[in-house]
Amino acid sequence: MNKRTFLKTSSVLVTGTLLSPLVSCKHHGAVRRNWAGNFEYHADQLHQPETVEQVQQLVKNLNQLKALGTRHSFNGIADSMANQISLRNLDQVIALDQKSNTVTIGAGMTYGTLSPYLYEKGYALHNLASLPHISVVGACSTATHGSGVKNGNLSTAVSALEIVTGDGEVIVLSREKDGEQFLGAVVGLGGLGVVTKITLDIQSTFDVRQDVFLNLPMQQLKDHFDEIMSSGYSVSLFTDWTSQNVNQVWVKRRITDGSTNALPSGFFGAVAATKDVHPIIEISSENCTEQMGIPGPWHERLPHFKMNFTPSSGKELQAEYFVHRQHAVEAILAIDRIHDQVSPLLQISEVRTIDADRFWMSPCYDQPSVTIHFTLKQDWPNVQKLLPVIERELAPFNARPHWAKLFTMAPSPLQSLYKKLPDFLKLVKRYDPKGKFRNEFLDKNVYGW
Repeated sequence: MNKRTFLKTSSVLVTGTLLSPLVSCKHHGAVRRNWAGNFEYHADQLHQPETVEQVQQLVKNLNQLKALGTRHSFNGIADSMANQISLRNLDQVIALDQKSNTVTIGAGMTYGTLSPYLYEKGYALHNLASLPHISVVGACSTATHGSGVKNGNLSTAVSALEIVTGDGEVIVLSREKDGEQFLGAVVGLGGLGVVTKITLDIQSTFDVRQDVFLNLPMQQLKDHFDEIMSSGYSVSLFTDWTSQNVNQVWVKRRITDGSTNALPSGFFGAVAATKDVHPIIEISSENCTEQMGIPGPWHERLPHFKMNFTPSSGKELQAEYFVHRQHAVEAILAIDRIHDQVSPLLQISEVRTIDADRFWMSPCYDQPSVTIHFTLKQDWPNVQKLLPVIERELAPFNARPHWAKLFTMAPSPLQSLYKKLPDFLKLVKRYDPKGKFRNEFLDKNVYGW
C-alpha cells in the first residue's frame, strides 16, 4: 500500500440501477461495498424510495432492514442480511427558518451539498468533518466530528429529527419538546428506525483562515497541549509517530472584524509552511482546502479536503478512539511508546478535540474529548492484530472507539463505557419492538449477543 492512497474519497453514493422506488434492486453477482472497499454489504436487495410515505410502506412490509447512507463507515453498522434502504432521493432542503435559525433537510443530503446552499443564503453550520462527501444524517447518527475545543460533534447541531419507526409510523423528536428521548435518539446508530428528515441549528456565515505549521516538537505538545489546541477555532495535529516531532499542525481561525492577523512563524517551536501541504507531506495538496492564511468561506476551510474534489475511491482502513481531554497527553504518549508497531501499518494519524455533549450513545457524552485517529494501510490481517495493541494502551483512559470505524474491543468493556446504554436499549425497544433495525453490529456491540 502506497501512502498516496491516503484519504481519497468518492462521491458515488450507491451503485446499481435505479428502479421503481418500491422495487428491490437485486444485484445478481454485483457487489456493494463501502467507499474504501474494505467492507462488502450482505443485503442483496436495495430499496430507493422517493418519498417518506414510500419509506413507511417499505418498513411496514419488510421484516429486517437498515438505512444506508453514503457508505463512509468502515464496519457493518449499516449492514443487513436482508434489505437496505438508500435515502439518496430524499436530498432536498425542506425549510430554511430564519426566525429560529434552523434548516430542515431530507436524509439523503450530504454536507457537500448543504454547505454551499447555506453559504449562499448567508448562513453556516458550526463545524464540518474532514470530508464533505458524508451524509448529514449518517454523520450525526454516529457522532462524527470535526475539531475545536469549544465545538461539539456534528450531532450537537441537531434540533429535531423525523424517524419512521418499526411499525411504519412517523415520529418527530425535538430538543425543545422531547428532552431525554431526543438525547437518546440523535446518536441512534440506526437502531430506532429510518431517519427521513433532520433539522440543524445554523448561524450567520463566517470566514476562516487556515495556517499550517511543520515539525512541532513533542515536548512542546506535552508542555502546552491546551494552548496549542486552543490556538484556533479548529486545530488538528498530524503525525506518523516516527520522530519526536508532530509532523503538522493545522490551525483554522474564524475571521472577526475583518482581522487576518497571522500567528507567529515560530509557533511553539514549529515552522510555518511556505506552501499548501497535504497531511502526508510528499503527496500533492491539490485536493486540500486552501491554506497559507488566505481567508475564505467557512465551508471551504473547515474540512481538510475540497468539497468539489472527486478523486477515485480510497484504499485505506480507519480507526479512531476518544479519551477524556484531561488524559490527552498521556494517551498520545502511550501511542508514541508503541510507534514501532503502529508506523509500519500507518499512513497518518490525526489528533483532534471535541467538546462534551449529552447524547446517550455519543463517545463525547459528559466528557470533553480528544480523539486519536489512525488512517491505516488496507492490510486487515495485520491491522486486526494492531488494533488490540492500541486498545490496550488506551484502556487506562477508558477510550471509546468511533462507532463507524474499525475496532476490536470486546462488547462487555465497550458497553461499560456508556452509562446510558440501558436507557438507550429501552428506547430502541419502544420504537422498534420487533427488532427490524437490528443487525450483527448492533447485536454484538450494543446488545452484547
